[in-house]
Amino acid sequence: MIIVTGGSGFIGSAFVWKLNSEGIDDVLIVDELGRAEKWKNLVGRTFIDYIHKDEFIDILCNNKFRNVSAIIHMGACSSTTELDADYLMNNNYRYTMTLAKWAIERNVRFIYASSAATYGDGSLGFSDDESIVKKLRPLNIYGYSKHIFDVWAIRNRVIDKISGIKFFNVFGPNEYHKEDMVSIVYRAFHQIIKTGKVFLFKSQREEYNDGEQMRDFIYIKDCVDVIWWLLQNNNVNGIFNLGTGRARTWNDIIGATFSAMGYEAKIEYIDMPESLGDRYQYFTEAKMEKIHNKGCIFDFRSLEESVYDYIGNYLLKKNSFL
Repeated sequence: MIIVTGGSGFIGSAFVWKLNSEGIDDVLIVDELGRAEKWKNLVGRTFIDYIHKDEFIDILCNNKFRNVSAIIHMGACSSTTELDADYLMNNNYRYTMTLAKWAIERNVRFIYASSAATYGDGSLGFSDDESIVKKLRPLNIYGYSKHIFDVWAIRNRVIDKISGIKFFNVFGPNEYHKEDMVSIVYRAFHQIIKTGKVFLFKSQREEYNDGEQMRDFIYIKDCVDVIWWLLQNNNVNGIFNLGTGRARTWNDIIGATFSAMGYEAKIEYIDMPESLGDRYQYFTEAKMEKIHNKGCIFDFRSLEESVYDYIGNYLLKKNSFL
């Protein structure tokens, strides 16, 4: 049995889709559905059971699970604007630590989601070399709650027994429920439908023109291929970046969105909220050599190809699901 936490969320449900496409349905979904509509991500998926995340941790700690081959831990609060630090530390750090300990003690494959938010302002670069992890300074409590588990795993010398993934800017089907945390493609698509234009934050740094802030955007389908590879190669452990390795501008991704929709690009630049000013990343770009050197080499889709697939095969067809 494969346990997928956050199994109804964006990346988790996409990975369940990947498992099903590989003929695997011995899957346990762990999540907290609440009042969001992410339950729709489970429609059409095949799995053996769903358990609420709080009930799951109690059952797990009482050792009531048998024949578990892997835990794919994608469950977390992923809001970069969440301010409840206690909640994030319990939900993102301690929960992950409990799962990791359980898996390590039983030699169960454990793959967990870290984040590019751990890199902070990028002044130390974006290398996933574990020797620099302790030096990183995240800009928000979400990034810190992810970072502190990475530090724990290294300090306790278990990082060579588990795999962590530092996801960069992921977009694609199954993200619709993320509210303020949906990708720029999803947000732009709906802005264009409603207003015919897209709103982007002005730059507050002289070295970046408006809309020229850069991110490493990666498509969800490429992400689940890498997670699948890590699941198949259970001797590959450590912390790994997951991006395309090529930063692109906001203007690039918005231009691709307009093009995929058949519209002329119209962008309006607006002031950035003061609350984001000191927590805003102007540049991210995954260094991918580490996982490539382990043999994980994929020909990732280009930004334009990814946007065209997402919009043409999903959003324009009023279908938000894999």
